[in-house]
Amino acid sequence: MNLAVLIVMLLGGFVLLIKGADLFVDGACGLSEKLKIPAYLVGMTVVAFGTSLPEAAVSVTASIQGSNAIAIGNVIGSNTFNTLVVLGSSAIIAPVLVKDKLLRRDFPFCLAISVLLLILIVTLGNGQIALTRADGIILLILFVIFMAGSIIGAKKEAVPETSGQQAEMKLWKCILLIIIGIAGVIIGGQLTVTGAKGLARMIGLSETVIGLTVIAVGTSLPELVTSIVAARKGQNDIAVGNVIGSNIFNILFILGMSAVISPMITDSYAIIDCCMLIAVSLVPFVFALFKRKINRPMGIFMLLMYVAYTSYLLIR
Repeated sequence: MNLAVLIVMLLGGFVLLIKGADLFVDGACGLSEKLKIPAYLVGMTVVAFGTSLPEAAVSVTASIQGSNAIAIGNVIGSNTFNTLVVLGSSAIIAPVLVKDKLLRRDFPFCLAISVLLLILIVTLGNGQIALTRADGIILLILFVIFMAGSIIGAKKEAVPETSGQQAEMKLWKCILLIIIGIAGVIIGGQLTVTGAKGLARMIGLSETVIGLTVIAVGTSLPELVTSIVAARKGQNDIAVGNVIGSNIFNILFILGMSAVISPMITDSYAIIDCCMLIAVSLVPFVFALFKRKINRPMGIFMLLMYVAYTSYLLIR
């Protein structure tokens, strides 16, 4: 591909990401109001799973092809990016209020499964650093439990229907906007990654550098754009729910499914990166415990953490 085509793909991808995320958030907000479901639960389920489809496609395909290091690295890298950059950027746009329910249940659960992932990689790989099929089944069972708990929670926390614009939106329109939004963010993400990879190769970056930066960040662009759009619209519940839900989905479903398809043997760096993910998961949780929100200075600190971690990866 020539330079002009790559630039058009990159810019076109960004346009699709932004517009798709805009429609996605509108549809998700409308669905929340119409079904009387708290916005953060919609963010943790419909929005989170929709924006995690690129990670699912990359990791499952990598697992089928035997590229297990890519499958595991993609999930760990994406979760790190989601927590530090997506949540940090949302906090810079508007302070993110964190509900008590998230602090009592969802944040600790996300942290716990990150610790579980480290334990599974280290101890249950038959002498190797790996995720076995049995590990994958454990992760998928936990995913089913999480989904069941979310559905039960949605019924218990049903909210009164409001008279706003989203409440007046027809149910079919909400679903249509969500579907169009998902299509936009997925296609936009693919175009952006392809264009960025082509440009990176054209200017002489190595495949390793491209994998550490473009692939991990590119598959997380839907989460980034969706959460930023949600924050700009004042839907912080969807922004923070999207990050936590995506991280849970990535570990439990994507790695679970990938490990069931093919046992995933990786290298010792996965242990270091998993420890980093646990530390990263603790940062917003500790911040939110004190003030029940993640404010702009905290968001800036989280972005600087990601810059430092990326620098370490490049040096490594």
